[in-house]
Amino acid sequence: MIGQMLEGRYRIDAPIARGGMSMVFRGTDTRLDRPVAIKVMDPKFAGDPQFLSRFEFEARAVAKLKHPSLVAVYDQGIDGEYPFLIMELVEGGTLRELLRERGPMPPHAVRAVAEPVLRAIGTAHDAGLVHRDVKPENVLISDAGEVKIADFGLVRAVAAANTTSASVILGTAAYLSPEQVTTGTADARSDVYSFGVLIFELLTGRVPFSGDNSLSVAYQRVENDVPAPSQFIGGVPPEMDALVAKATSRDPAQRFADANEMAARLQSIAMELNLPPYRVPAPRDSAEHLSETYQTGAAHHPGERPHTPHPVAPYHAPAPEPHHTRVVTAARPRQEAYSPVPAANAFGGDNHARRTGVMWVGIVTALTLLVGIGGWWLGVGRYTAVPPIAGMDSARAVAVLQEAGFDTELRQKASDTIPVGGVVGTDPSAGSRVTKSSTIAVLISNGKPRVPDINPGDQISTVNQAIRDGGLQPIDAGEAASTAPKGSLAKVEPAPGTILPMGGQVKVYRSKGSQPVNVPDVRGKTTEEAASALTTAGLVVRETRVQFDKNVEGDKAIATEPAVGTTLQSGDTVTLIVSNAVKVPNAMGQSVGNARAKLQQLGLRVEVKSLTDSDSSLVIGQVPGINANVEAGSVVTLTALP
Repeated sequence: MIGQMLEGRYRIDAPIARGGMSMVFRGTDTRLDRPVAIKVMDPKFAGDPQFLSRFEFEARAVAKLKHPSLVAVYDQGIDGEYPFLIMELVEGGTLRELLRERGPMPPHAVRAVAEPVLRAIGTAHDAGLVHRDVKPENVLISDAGEVKIADFGLVRAVAAANTTSASVILGTAAYLSPEQVTTGTADARSDVYSFGVLIFELLTGRVPFSGDNSLSVAYQRVENDVPAPSQFIGGVPPEMDALVAKATSRDPAQRFADANEMAARLQSIAMELNLPPYRVPAPRDSAEHLSETYQTGAAHHPGERPHTPHPVAPYHAPAPEPHHTRVVTAARPRQEAYSPVPAANAFGGDNHARRTGVMWVGIVTALTLLVGIGGWWLGVGRYTAVPPIAGMDSARAVAVLQEAGFDTELRQKASDTIPVGGVVGTDPSAGSRVTKSSTIAVLISNGKPRVPDINPGDQISTVNQAIRDGGLQPIDAGEAASTAPKGSLAKVEPAPGTILPMGGQVKVYRSKGSQPVNVPDVRGKTTEEAASALTTAGLVVRETRVQFDKNVEGDKAIATEPAVGTTLQSGDTVTLIVSNAVKVPNAMGQSVGNARAKLQQLGLRVEVKSLTDSDSSLVIGQVPGINANVEAGSVVTLTALP
């Protein structure tokens, strides 16, 4: 891809890193004439609408964040079969490369690396974003000593892809939190766990768990606590041990709530230990530095390829696991270094040999042409690019695809921006090279994403696929009591029909089957508290009915039907009865006019006993008394003077 232009604007200049799902290049934004980092995803994602939607959503979300320690996202798009991300080029290297060069860090250096990155991740946490793949490869250090975090949202985008196996652990095994391993879910506290492991590695030069493969490494943390760094290297203060222990608690509730809280604790530790300020050095022999010397096109001699003697370390390394990057192959000897063969002796000395040689040359040439034509057909000729049709009406889009030699089908797809009935795009996407006469799906907008119509008892796999097809992200929310068969769908939150932004999360609860349930006592609770208590008990509030009860304040529960203590099955329905009583306010000492207005606003009627019929008279008595519970429409009698 060296020398290629993406969308006619971004030139790919040199390789920096290659990972399992993407490659990072040094590039140039030719429009603004500035260097950029270009992350190019594997072509297999180009035809995956779920990935592309999430990829765009995450890029937009991260681009809105502003923090000096966040690698800026400038642009994203897809060029042919290559989805790409344009980012700030951090001229320096990765924390992984620095660790390889210099080994473990003392506490003051750990603080200098960790605090700015935690503040940056905290900014993302405040915006509701989770990194999901905190590791040294994603922490970048500039030549000016700036420390930055990269690759927000990439793991989540890959997780949304139809091409990603459900069995793949997404993220880097050495840094995953226990809940990411067991359920695949992640929140701000998952990033805190990963950062605790990162600090452990900065202090000790090693990760806390190791094993034969990624799965064994990942599952060790489900059963084991992260040990104290001081067990592996001397000089680690107890305060740093405690920081790592709290961040890496297996129970998320025991960790720091988010990166901001962890950063605050690290700052207080620095003050307690009087840690000196420190400028973090960039690694010297980094992949980014090597990419600066990589030359292409006319910049090197004909017949020569740029050469690096060994693979370089990852930069912006992609999830799930880091891969070493081989920049280019070794240089070939230049052709002119060989001595030329004398012309008179090319095929021997006699005419027969010359004729035989010419004949064999002709045969080889013919075979080469045949093989070349066949190879061209198999490799290129039978493929053609899917034309762009987004924004057309469906009839025109179908006509364009059929003129290009494709069969077509119509398929619904949610969209935040394209009106209902408009064309969102194609599957495979525009620019993808596919075999001629393939069937291309024309994606028709069915409006903003909404939670699909799904019912208790549906298969979880079917529910999850329906949610993904609707442009949303299913999240395993665990089990809930339900009359639905065990293991099937119990419920989803938000409810079916709810409109959400593209890529919004839908909690999917699995049924744990019916169980005996006693109706709890909810009398005196607010309507919301009572409904929550009934739901927690495994019951469904079928309806809420209002009723007057002078002993219960308005909007608080009076009783249930069936009554408290009745034994039901989980998933059964109950009726919640709520008081509609009106509390009489204090009208004493107010003018008749003000008191009347306040009482009438509550739906009460007013009678006044006074010598003069004046709104300016002063209220000296009221019946019913202050804070009495009465029915709406009841009469309140005011006594006033003069």
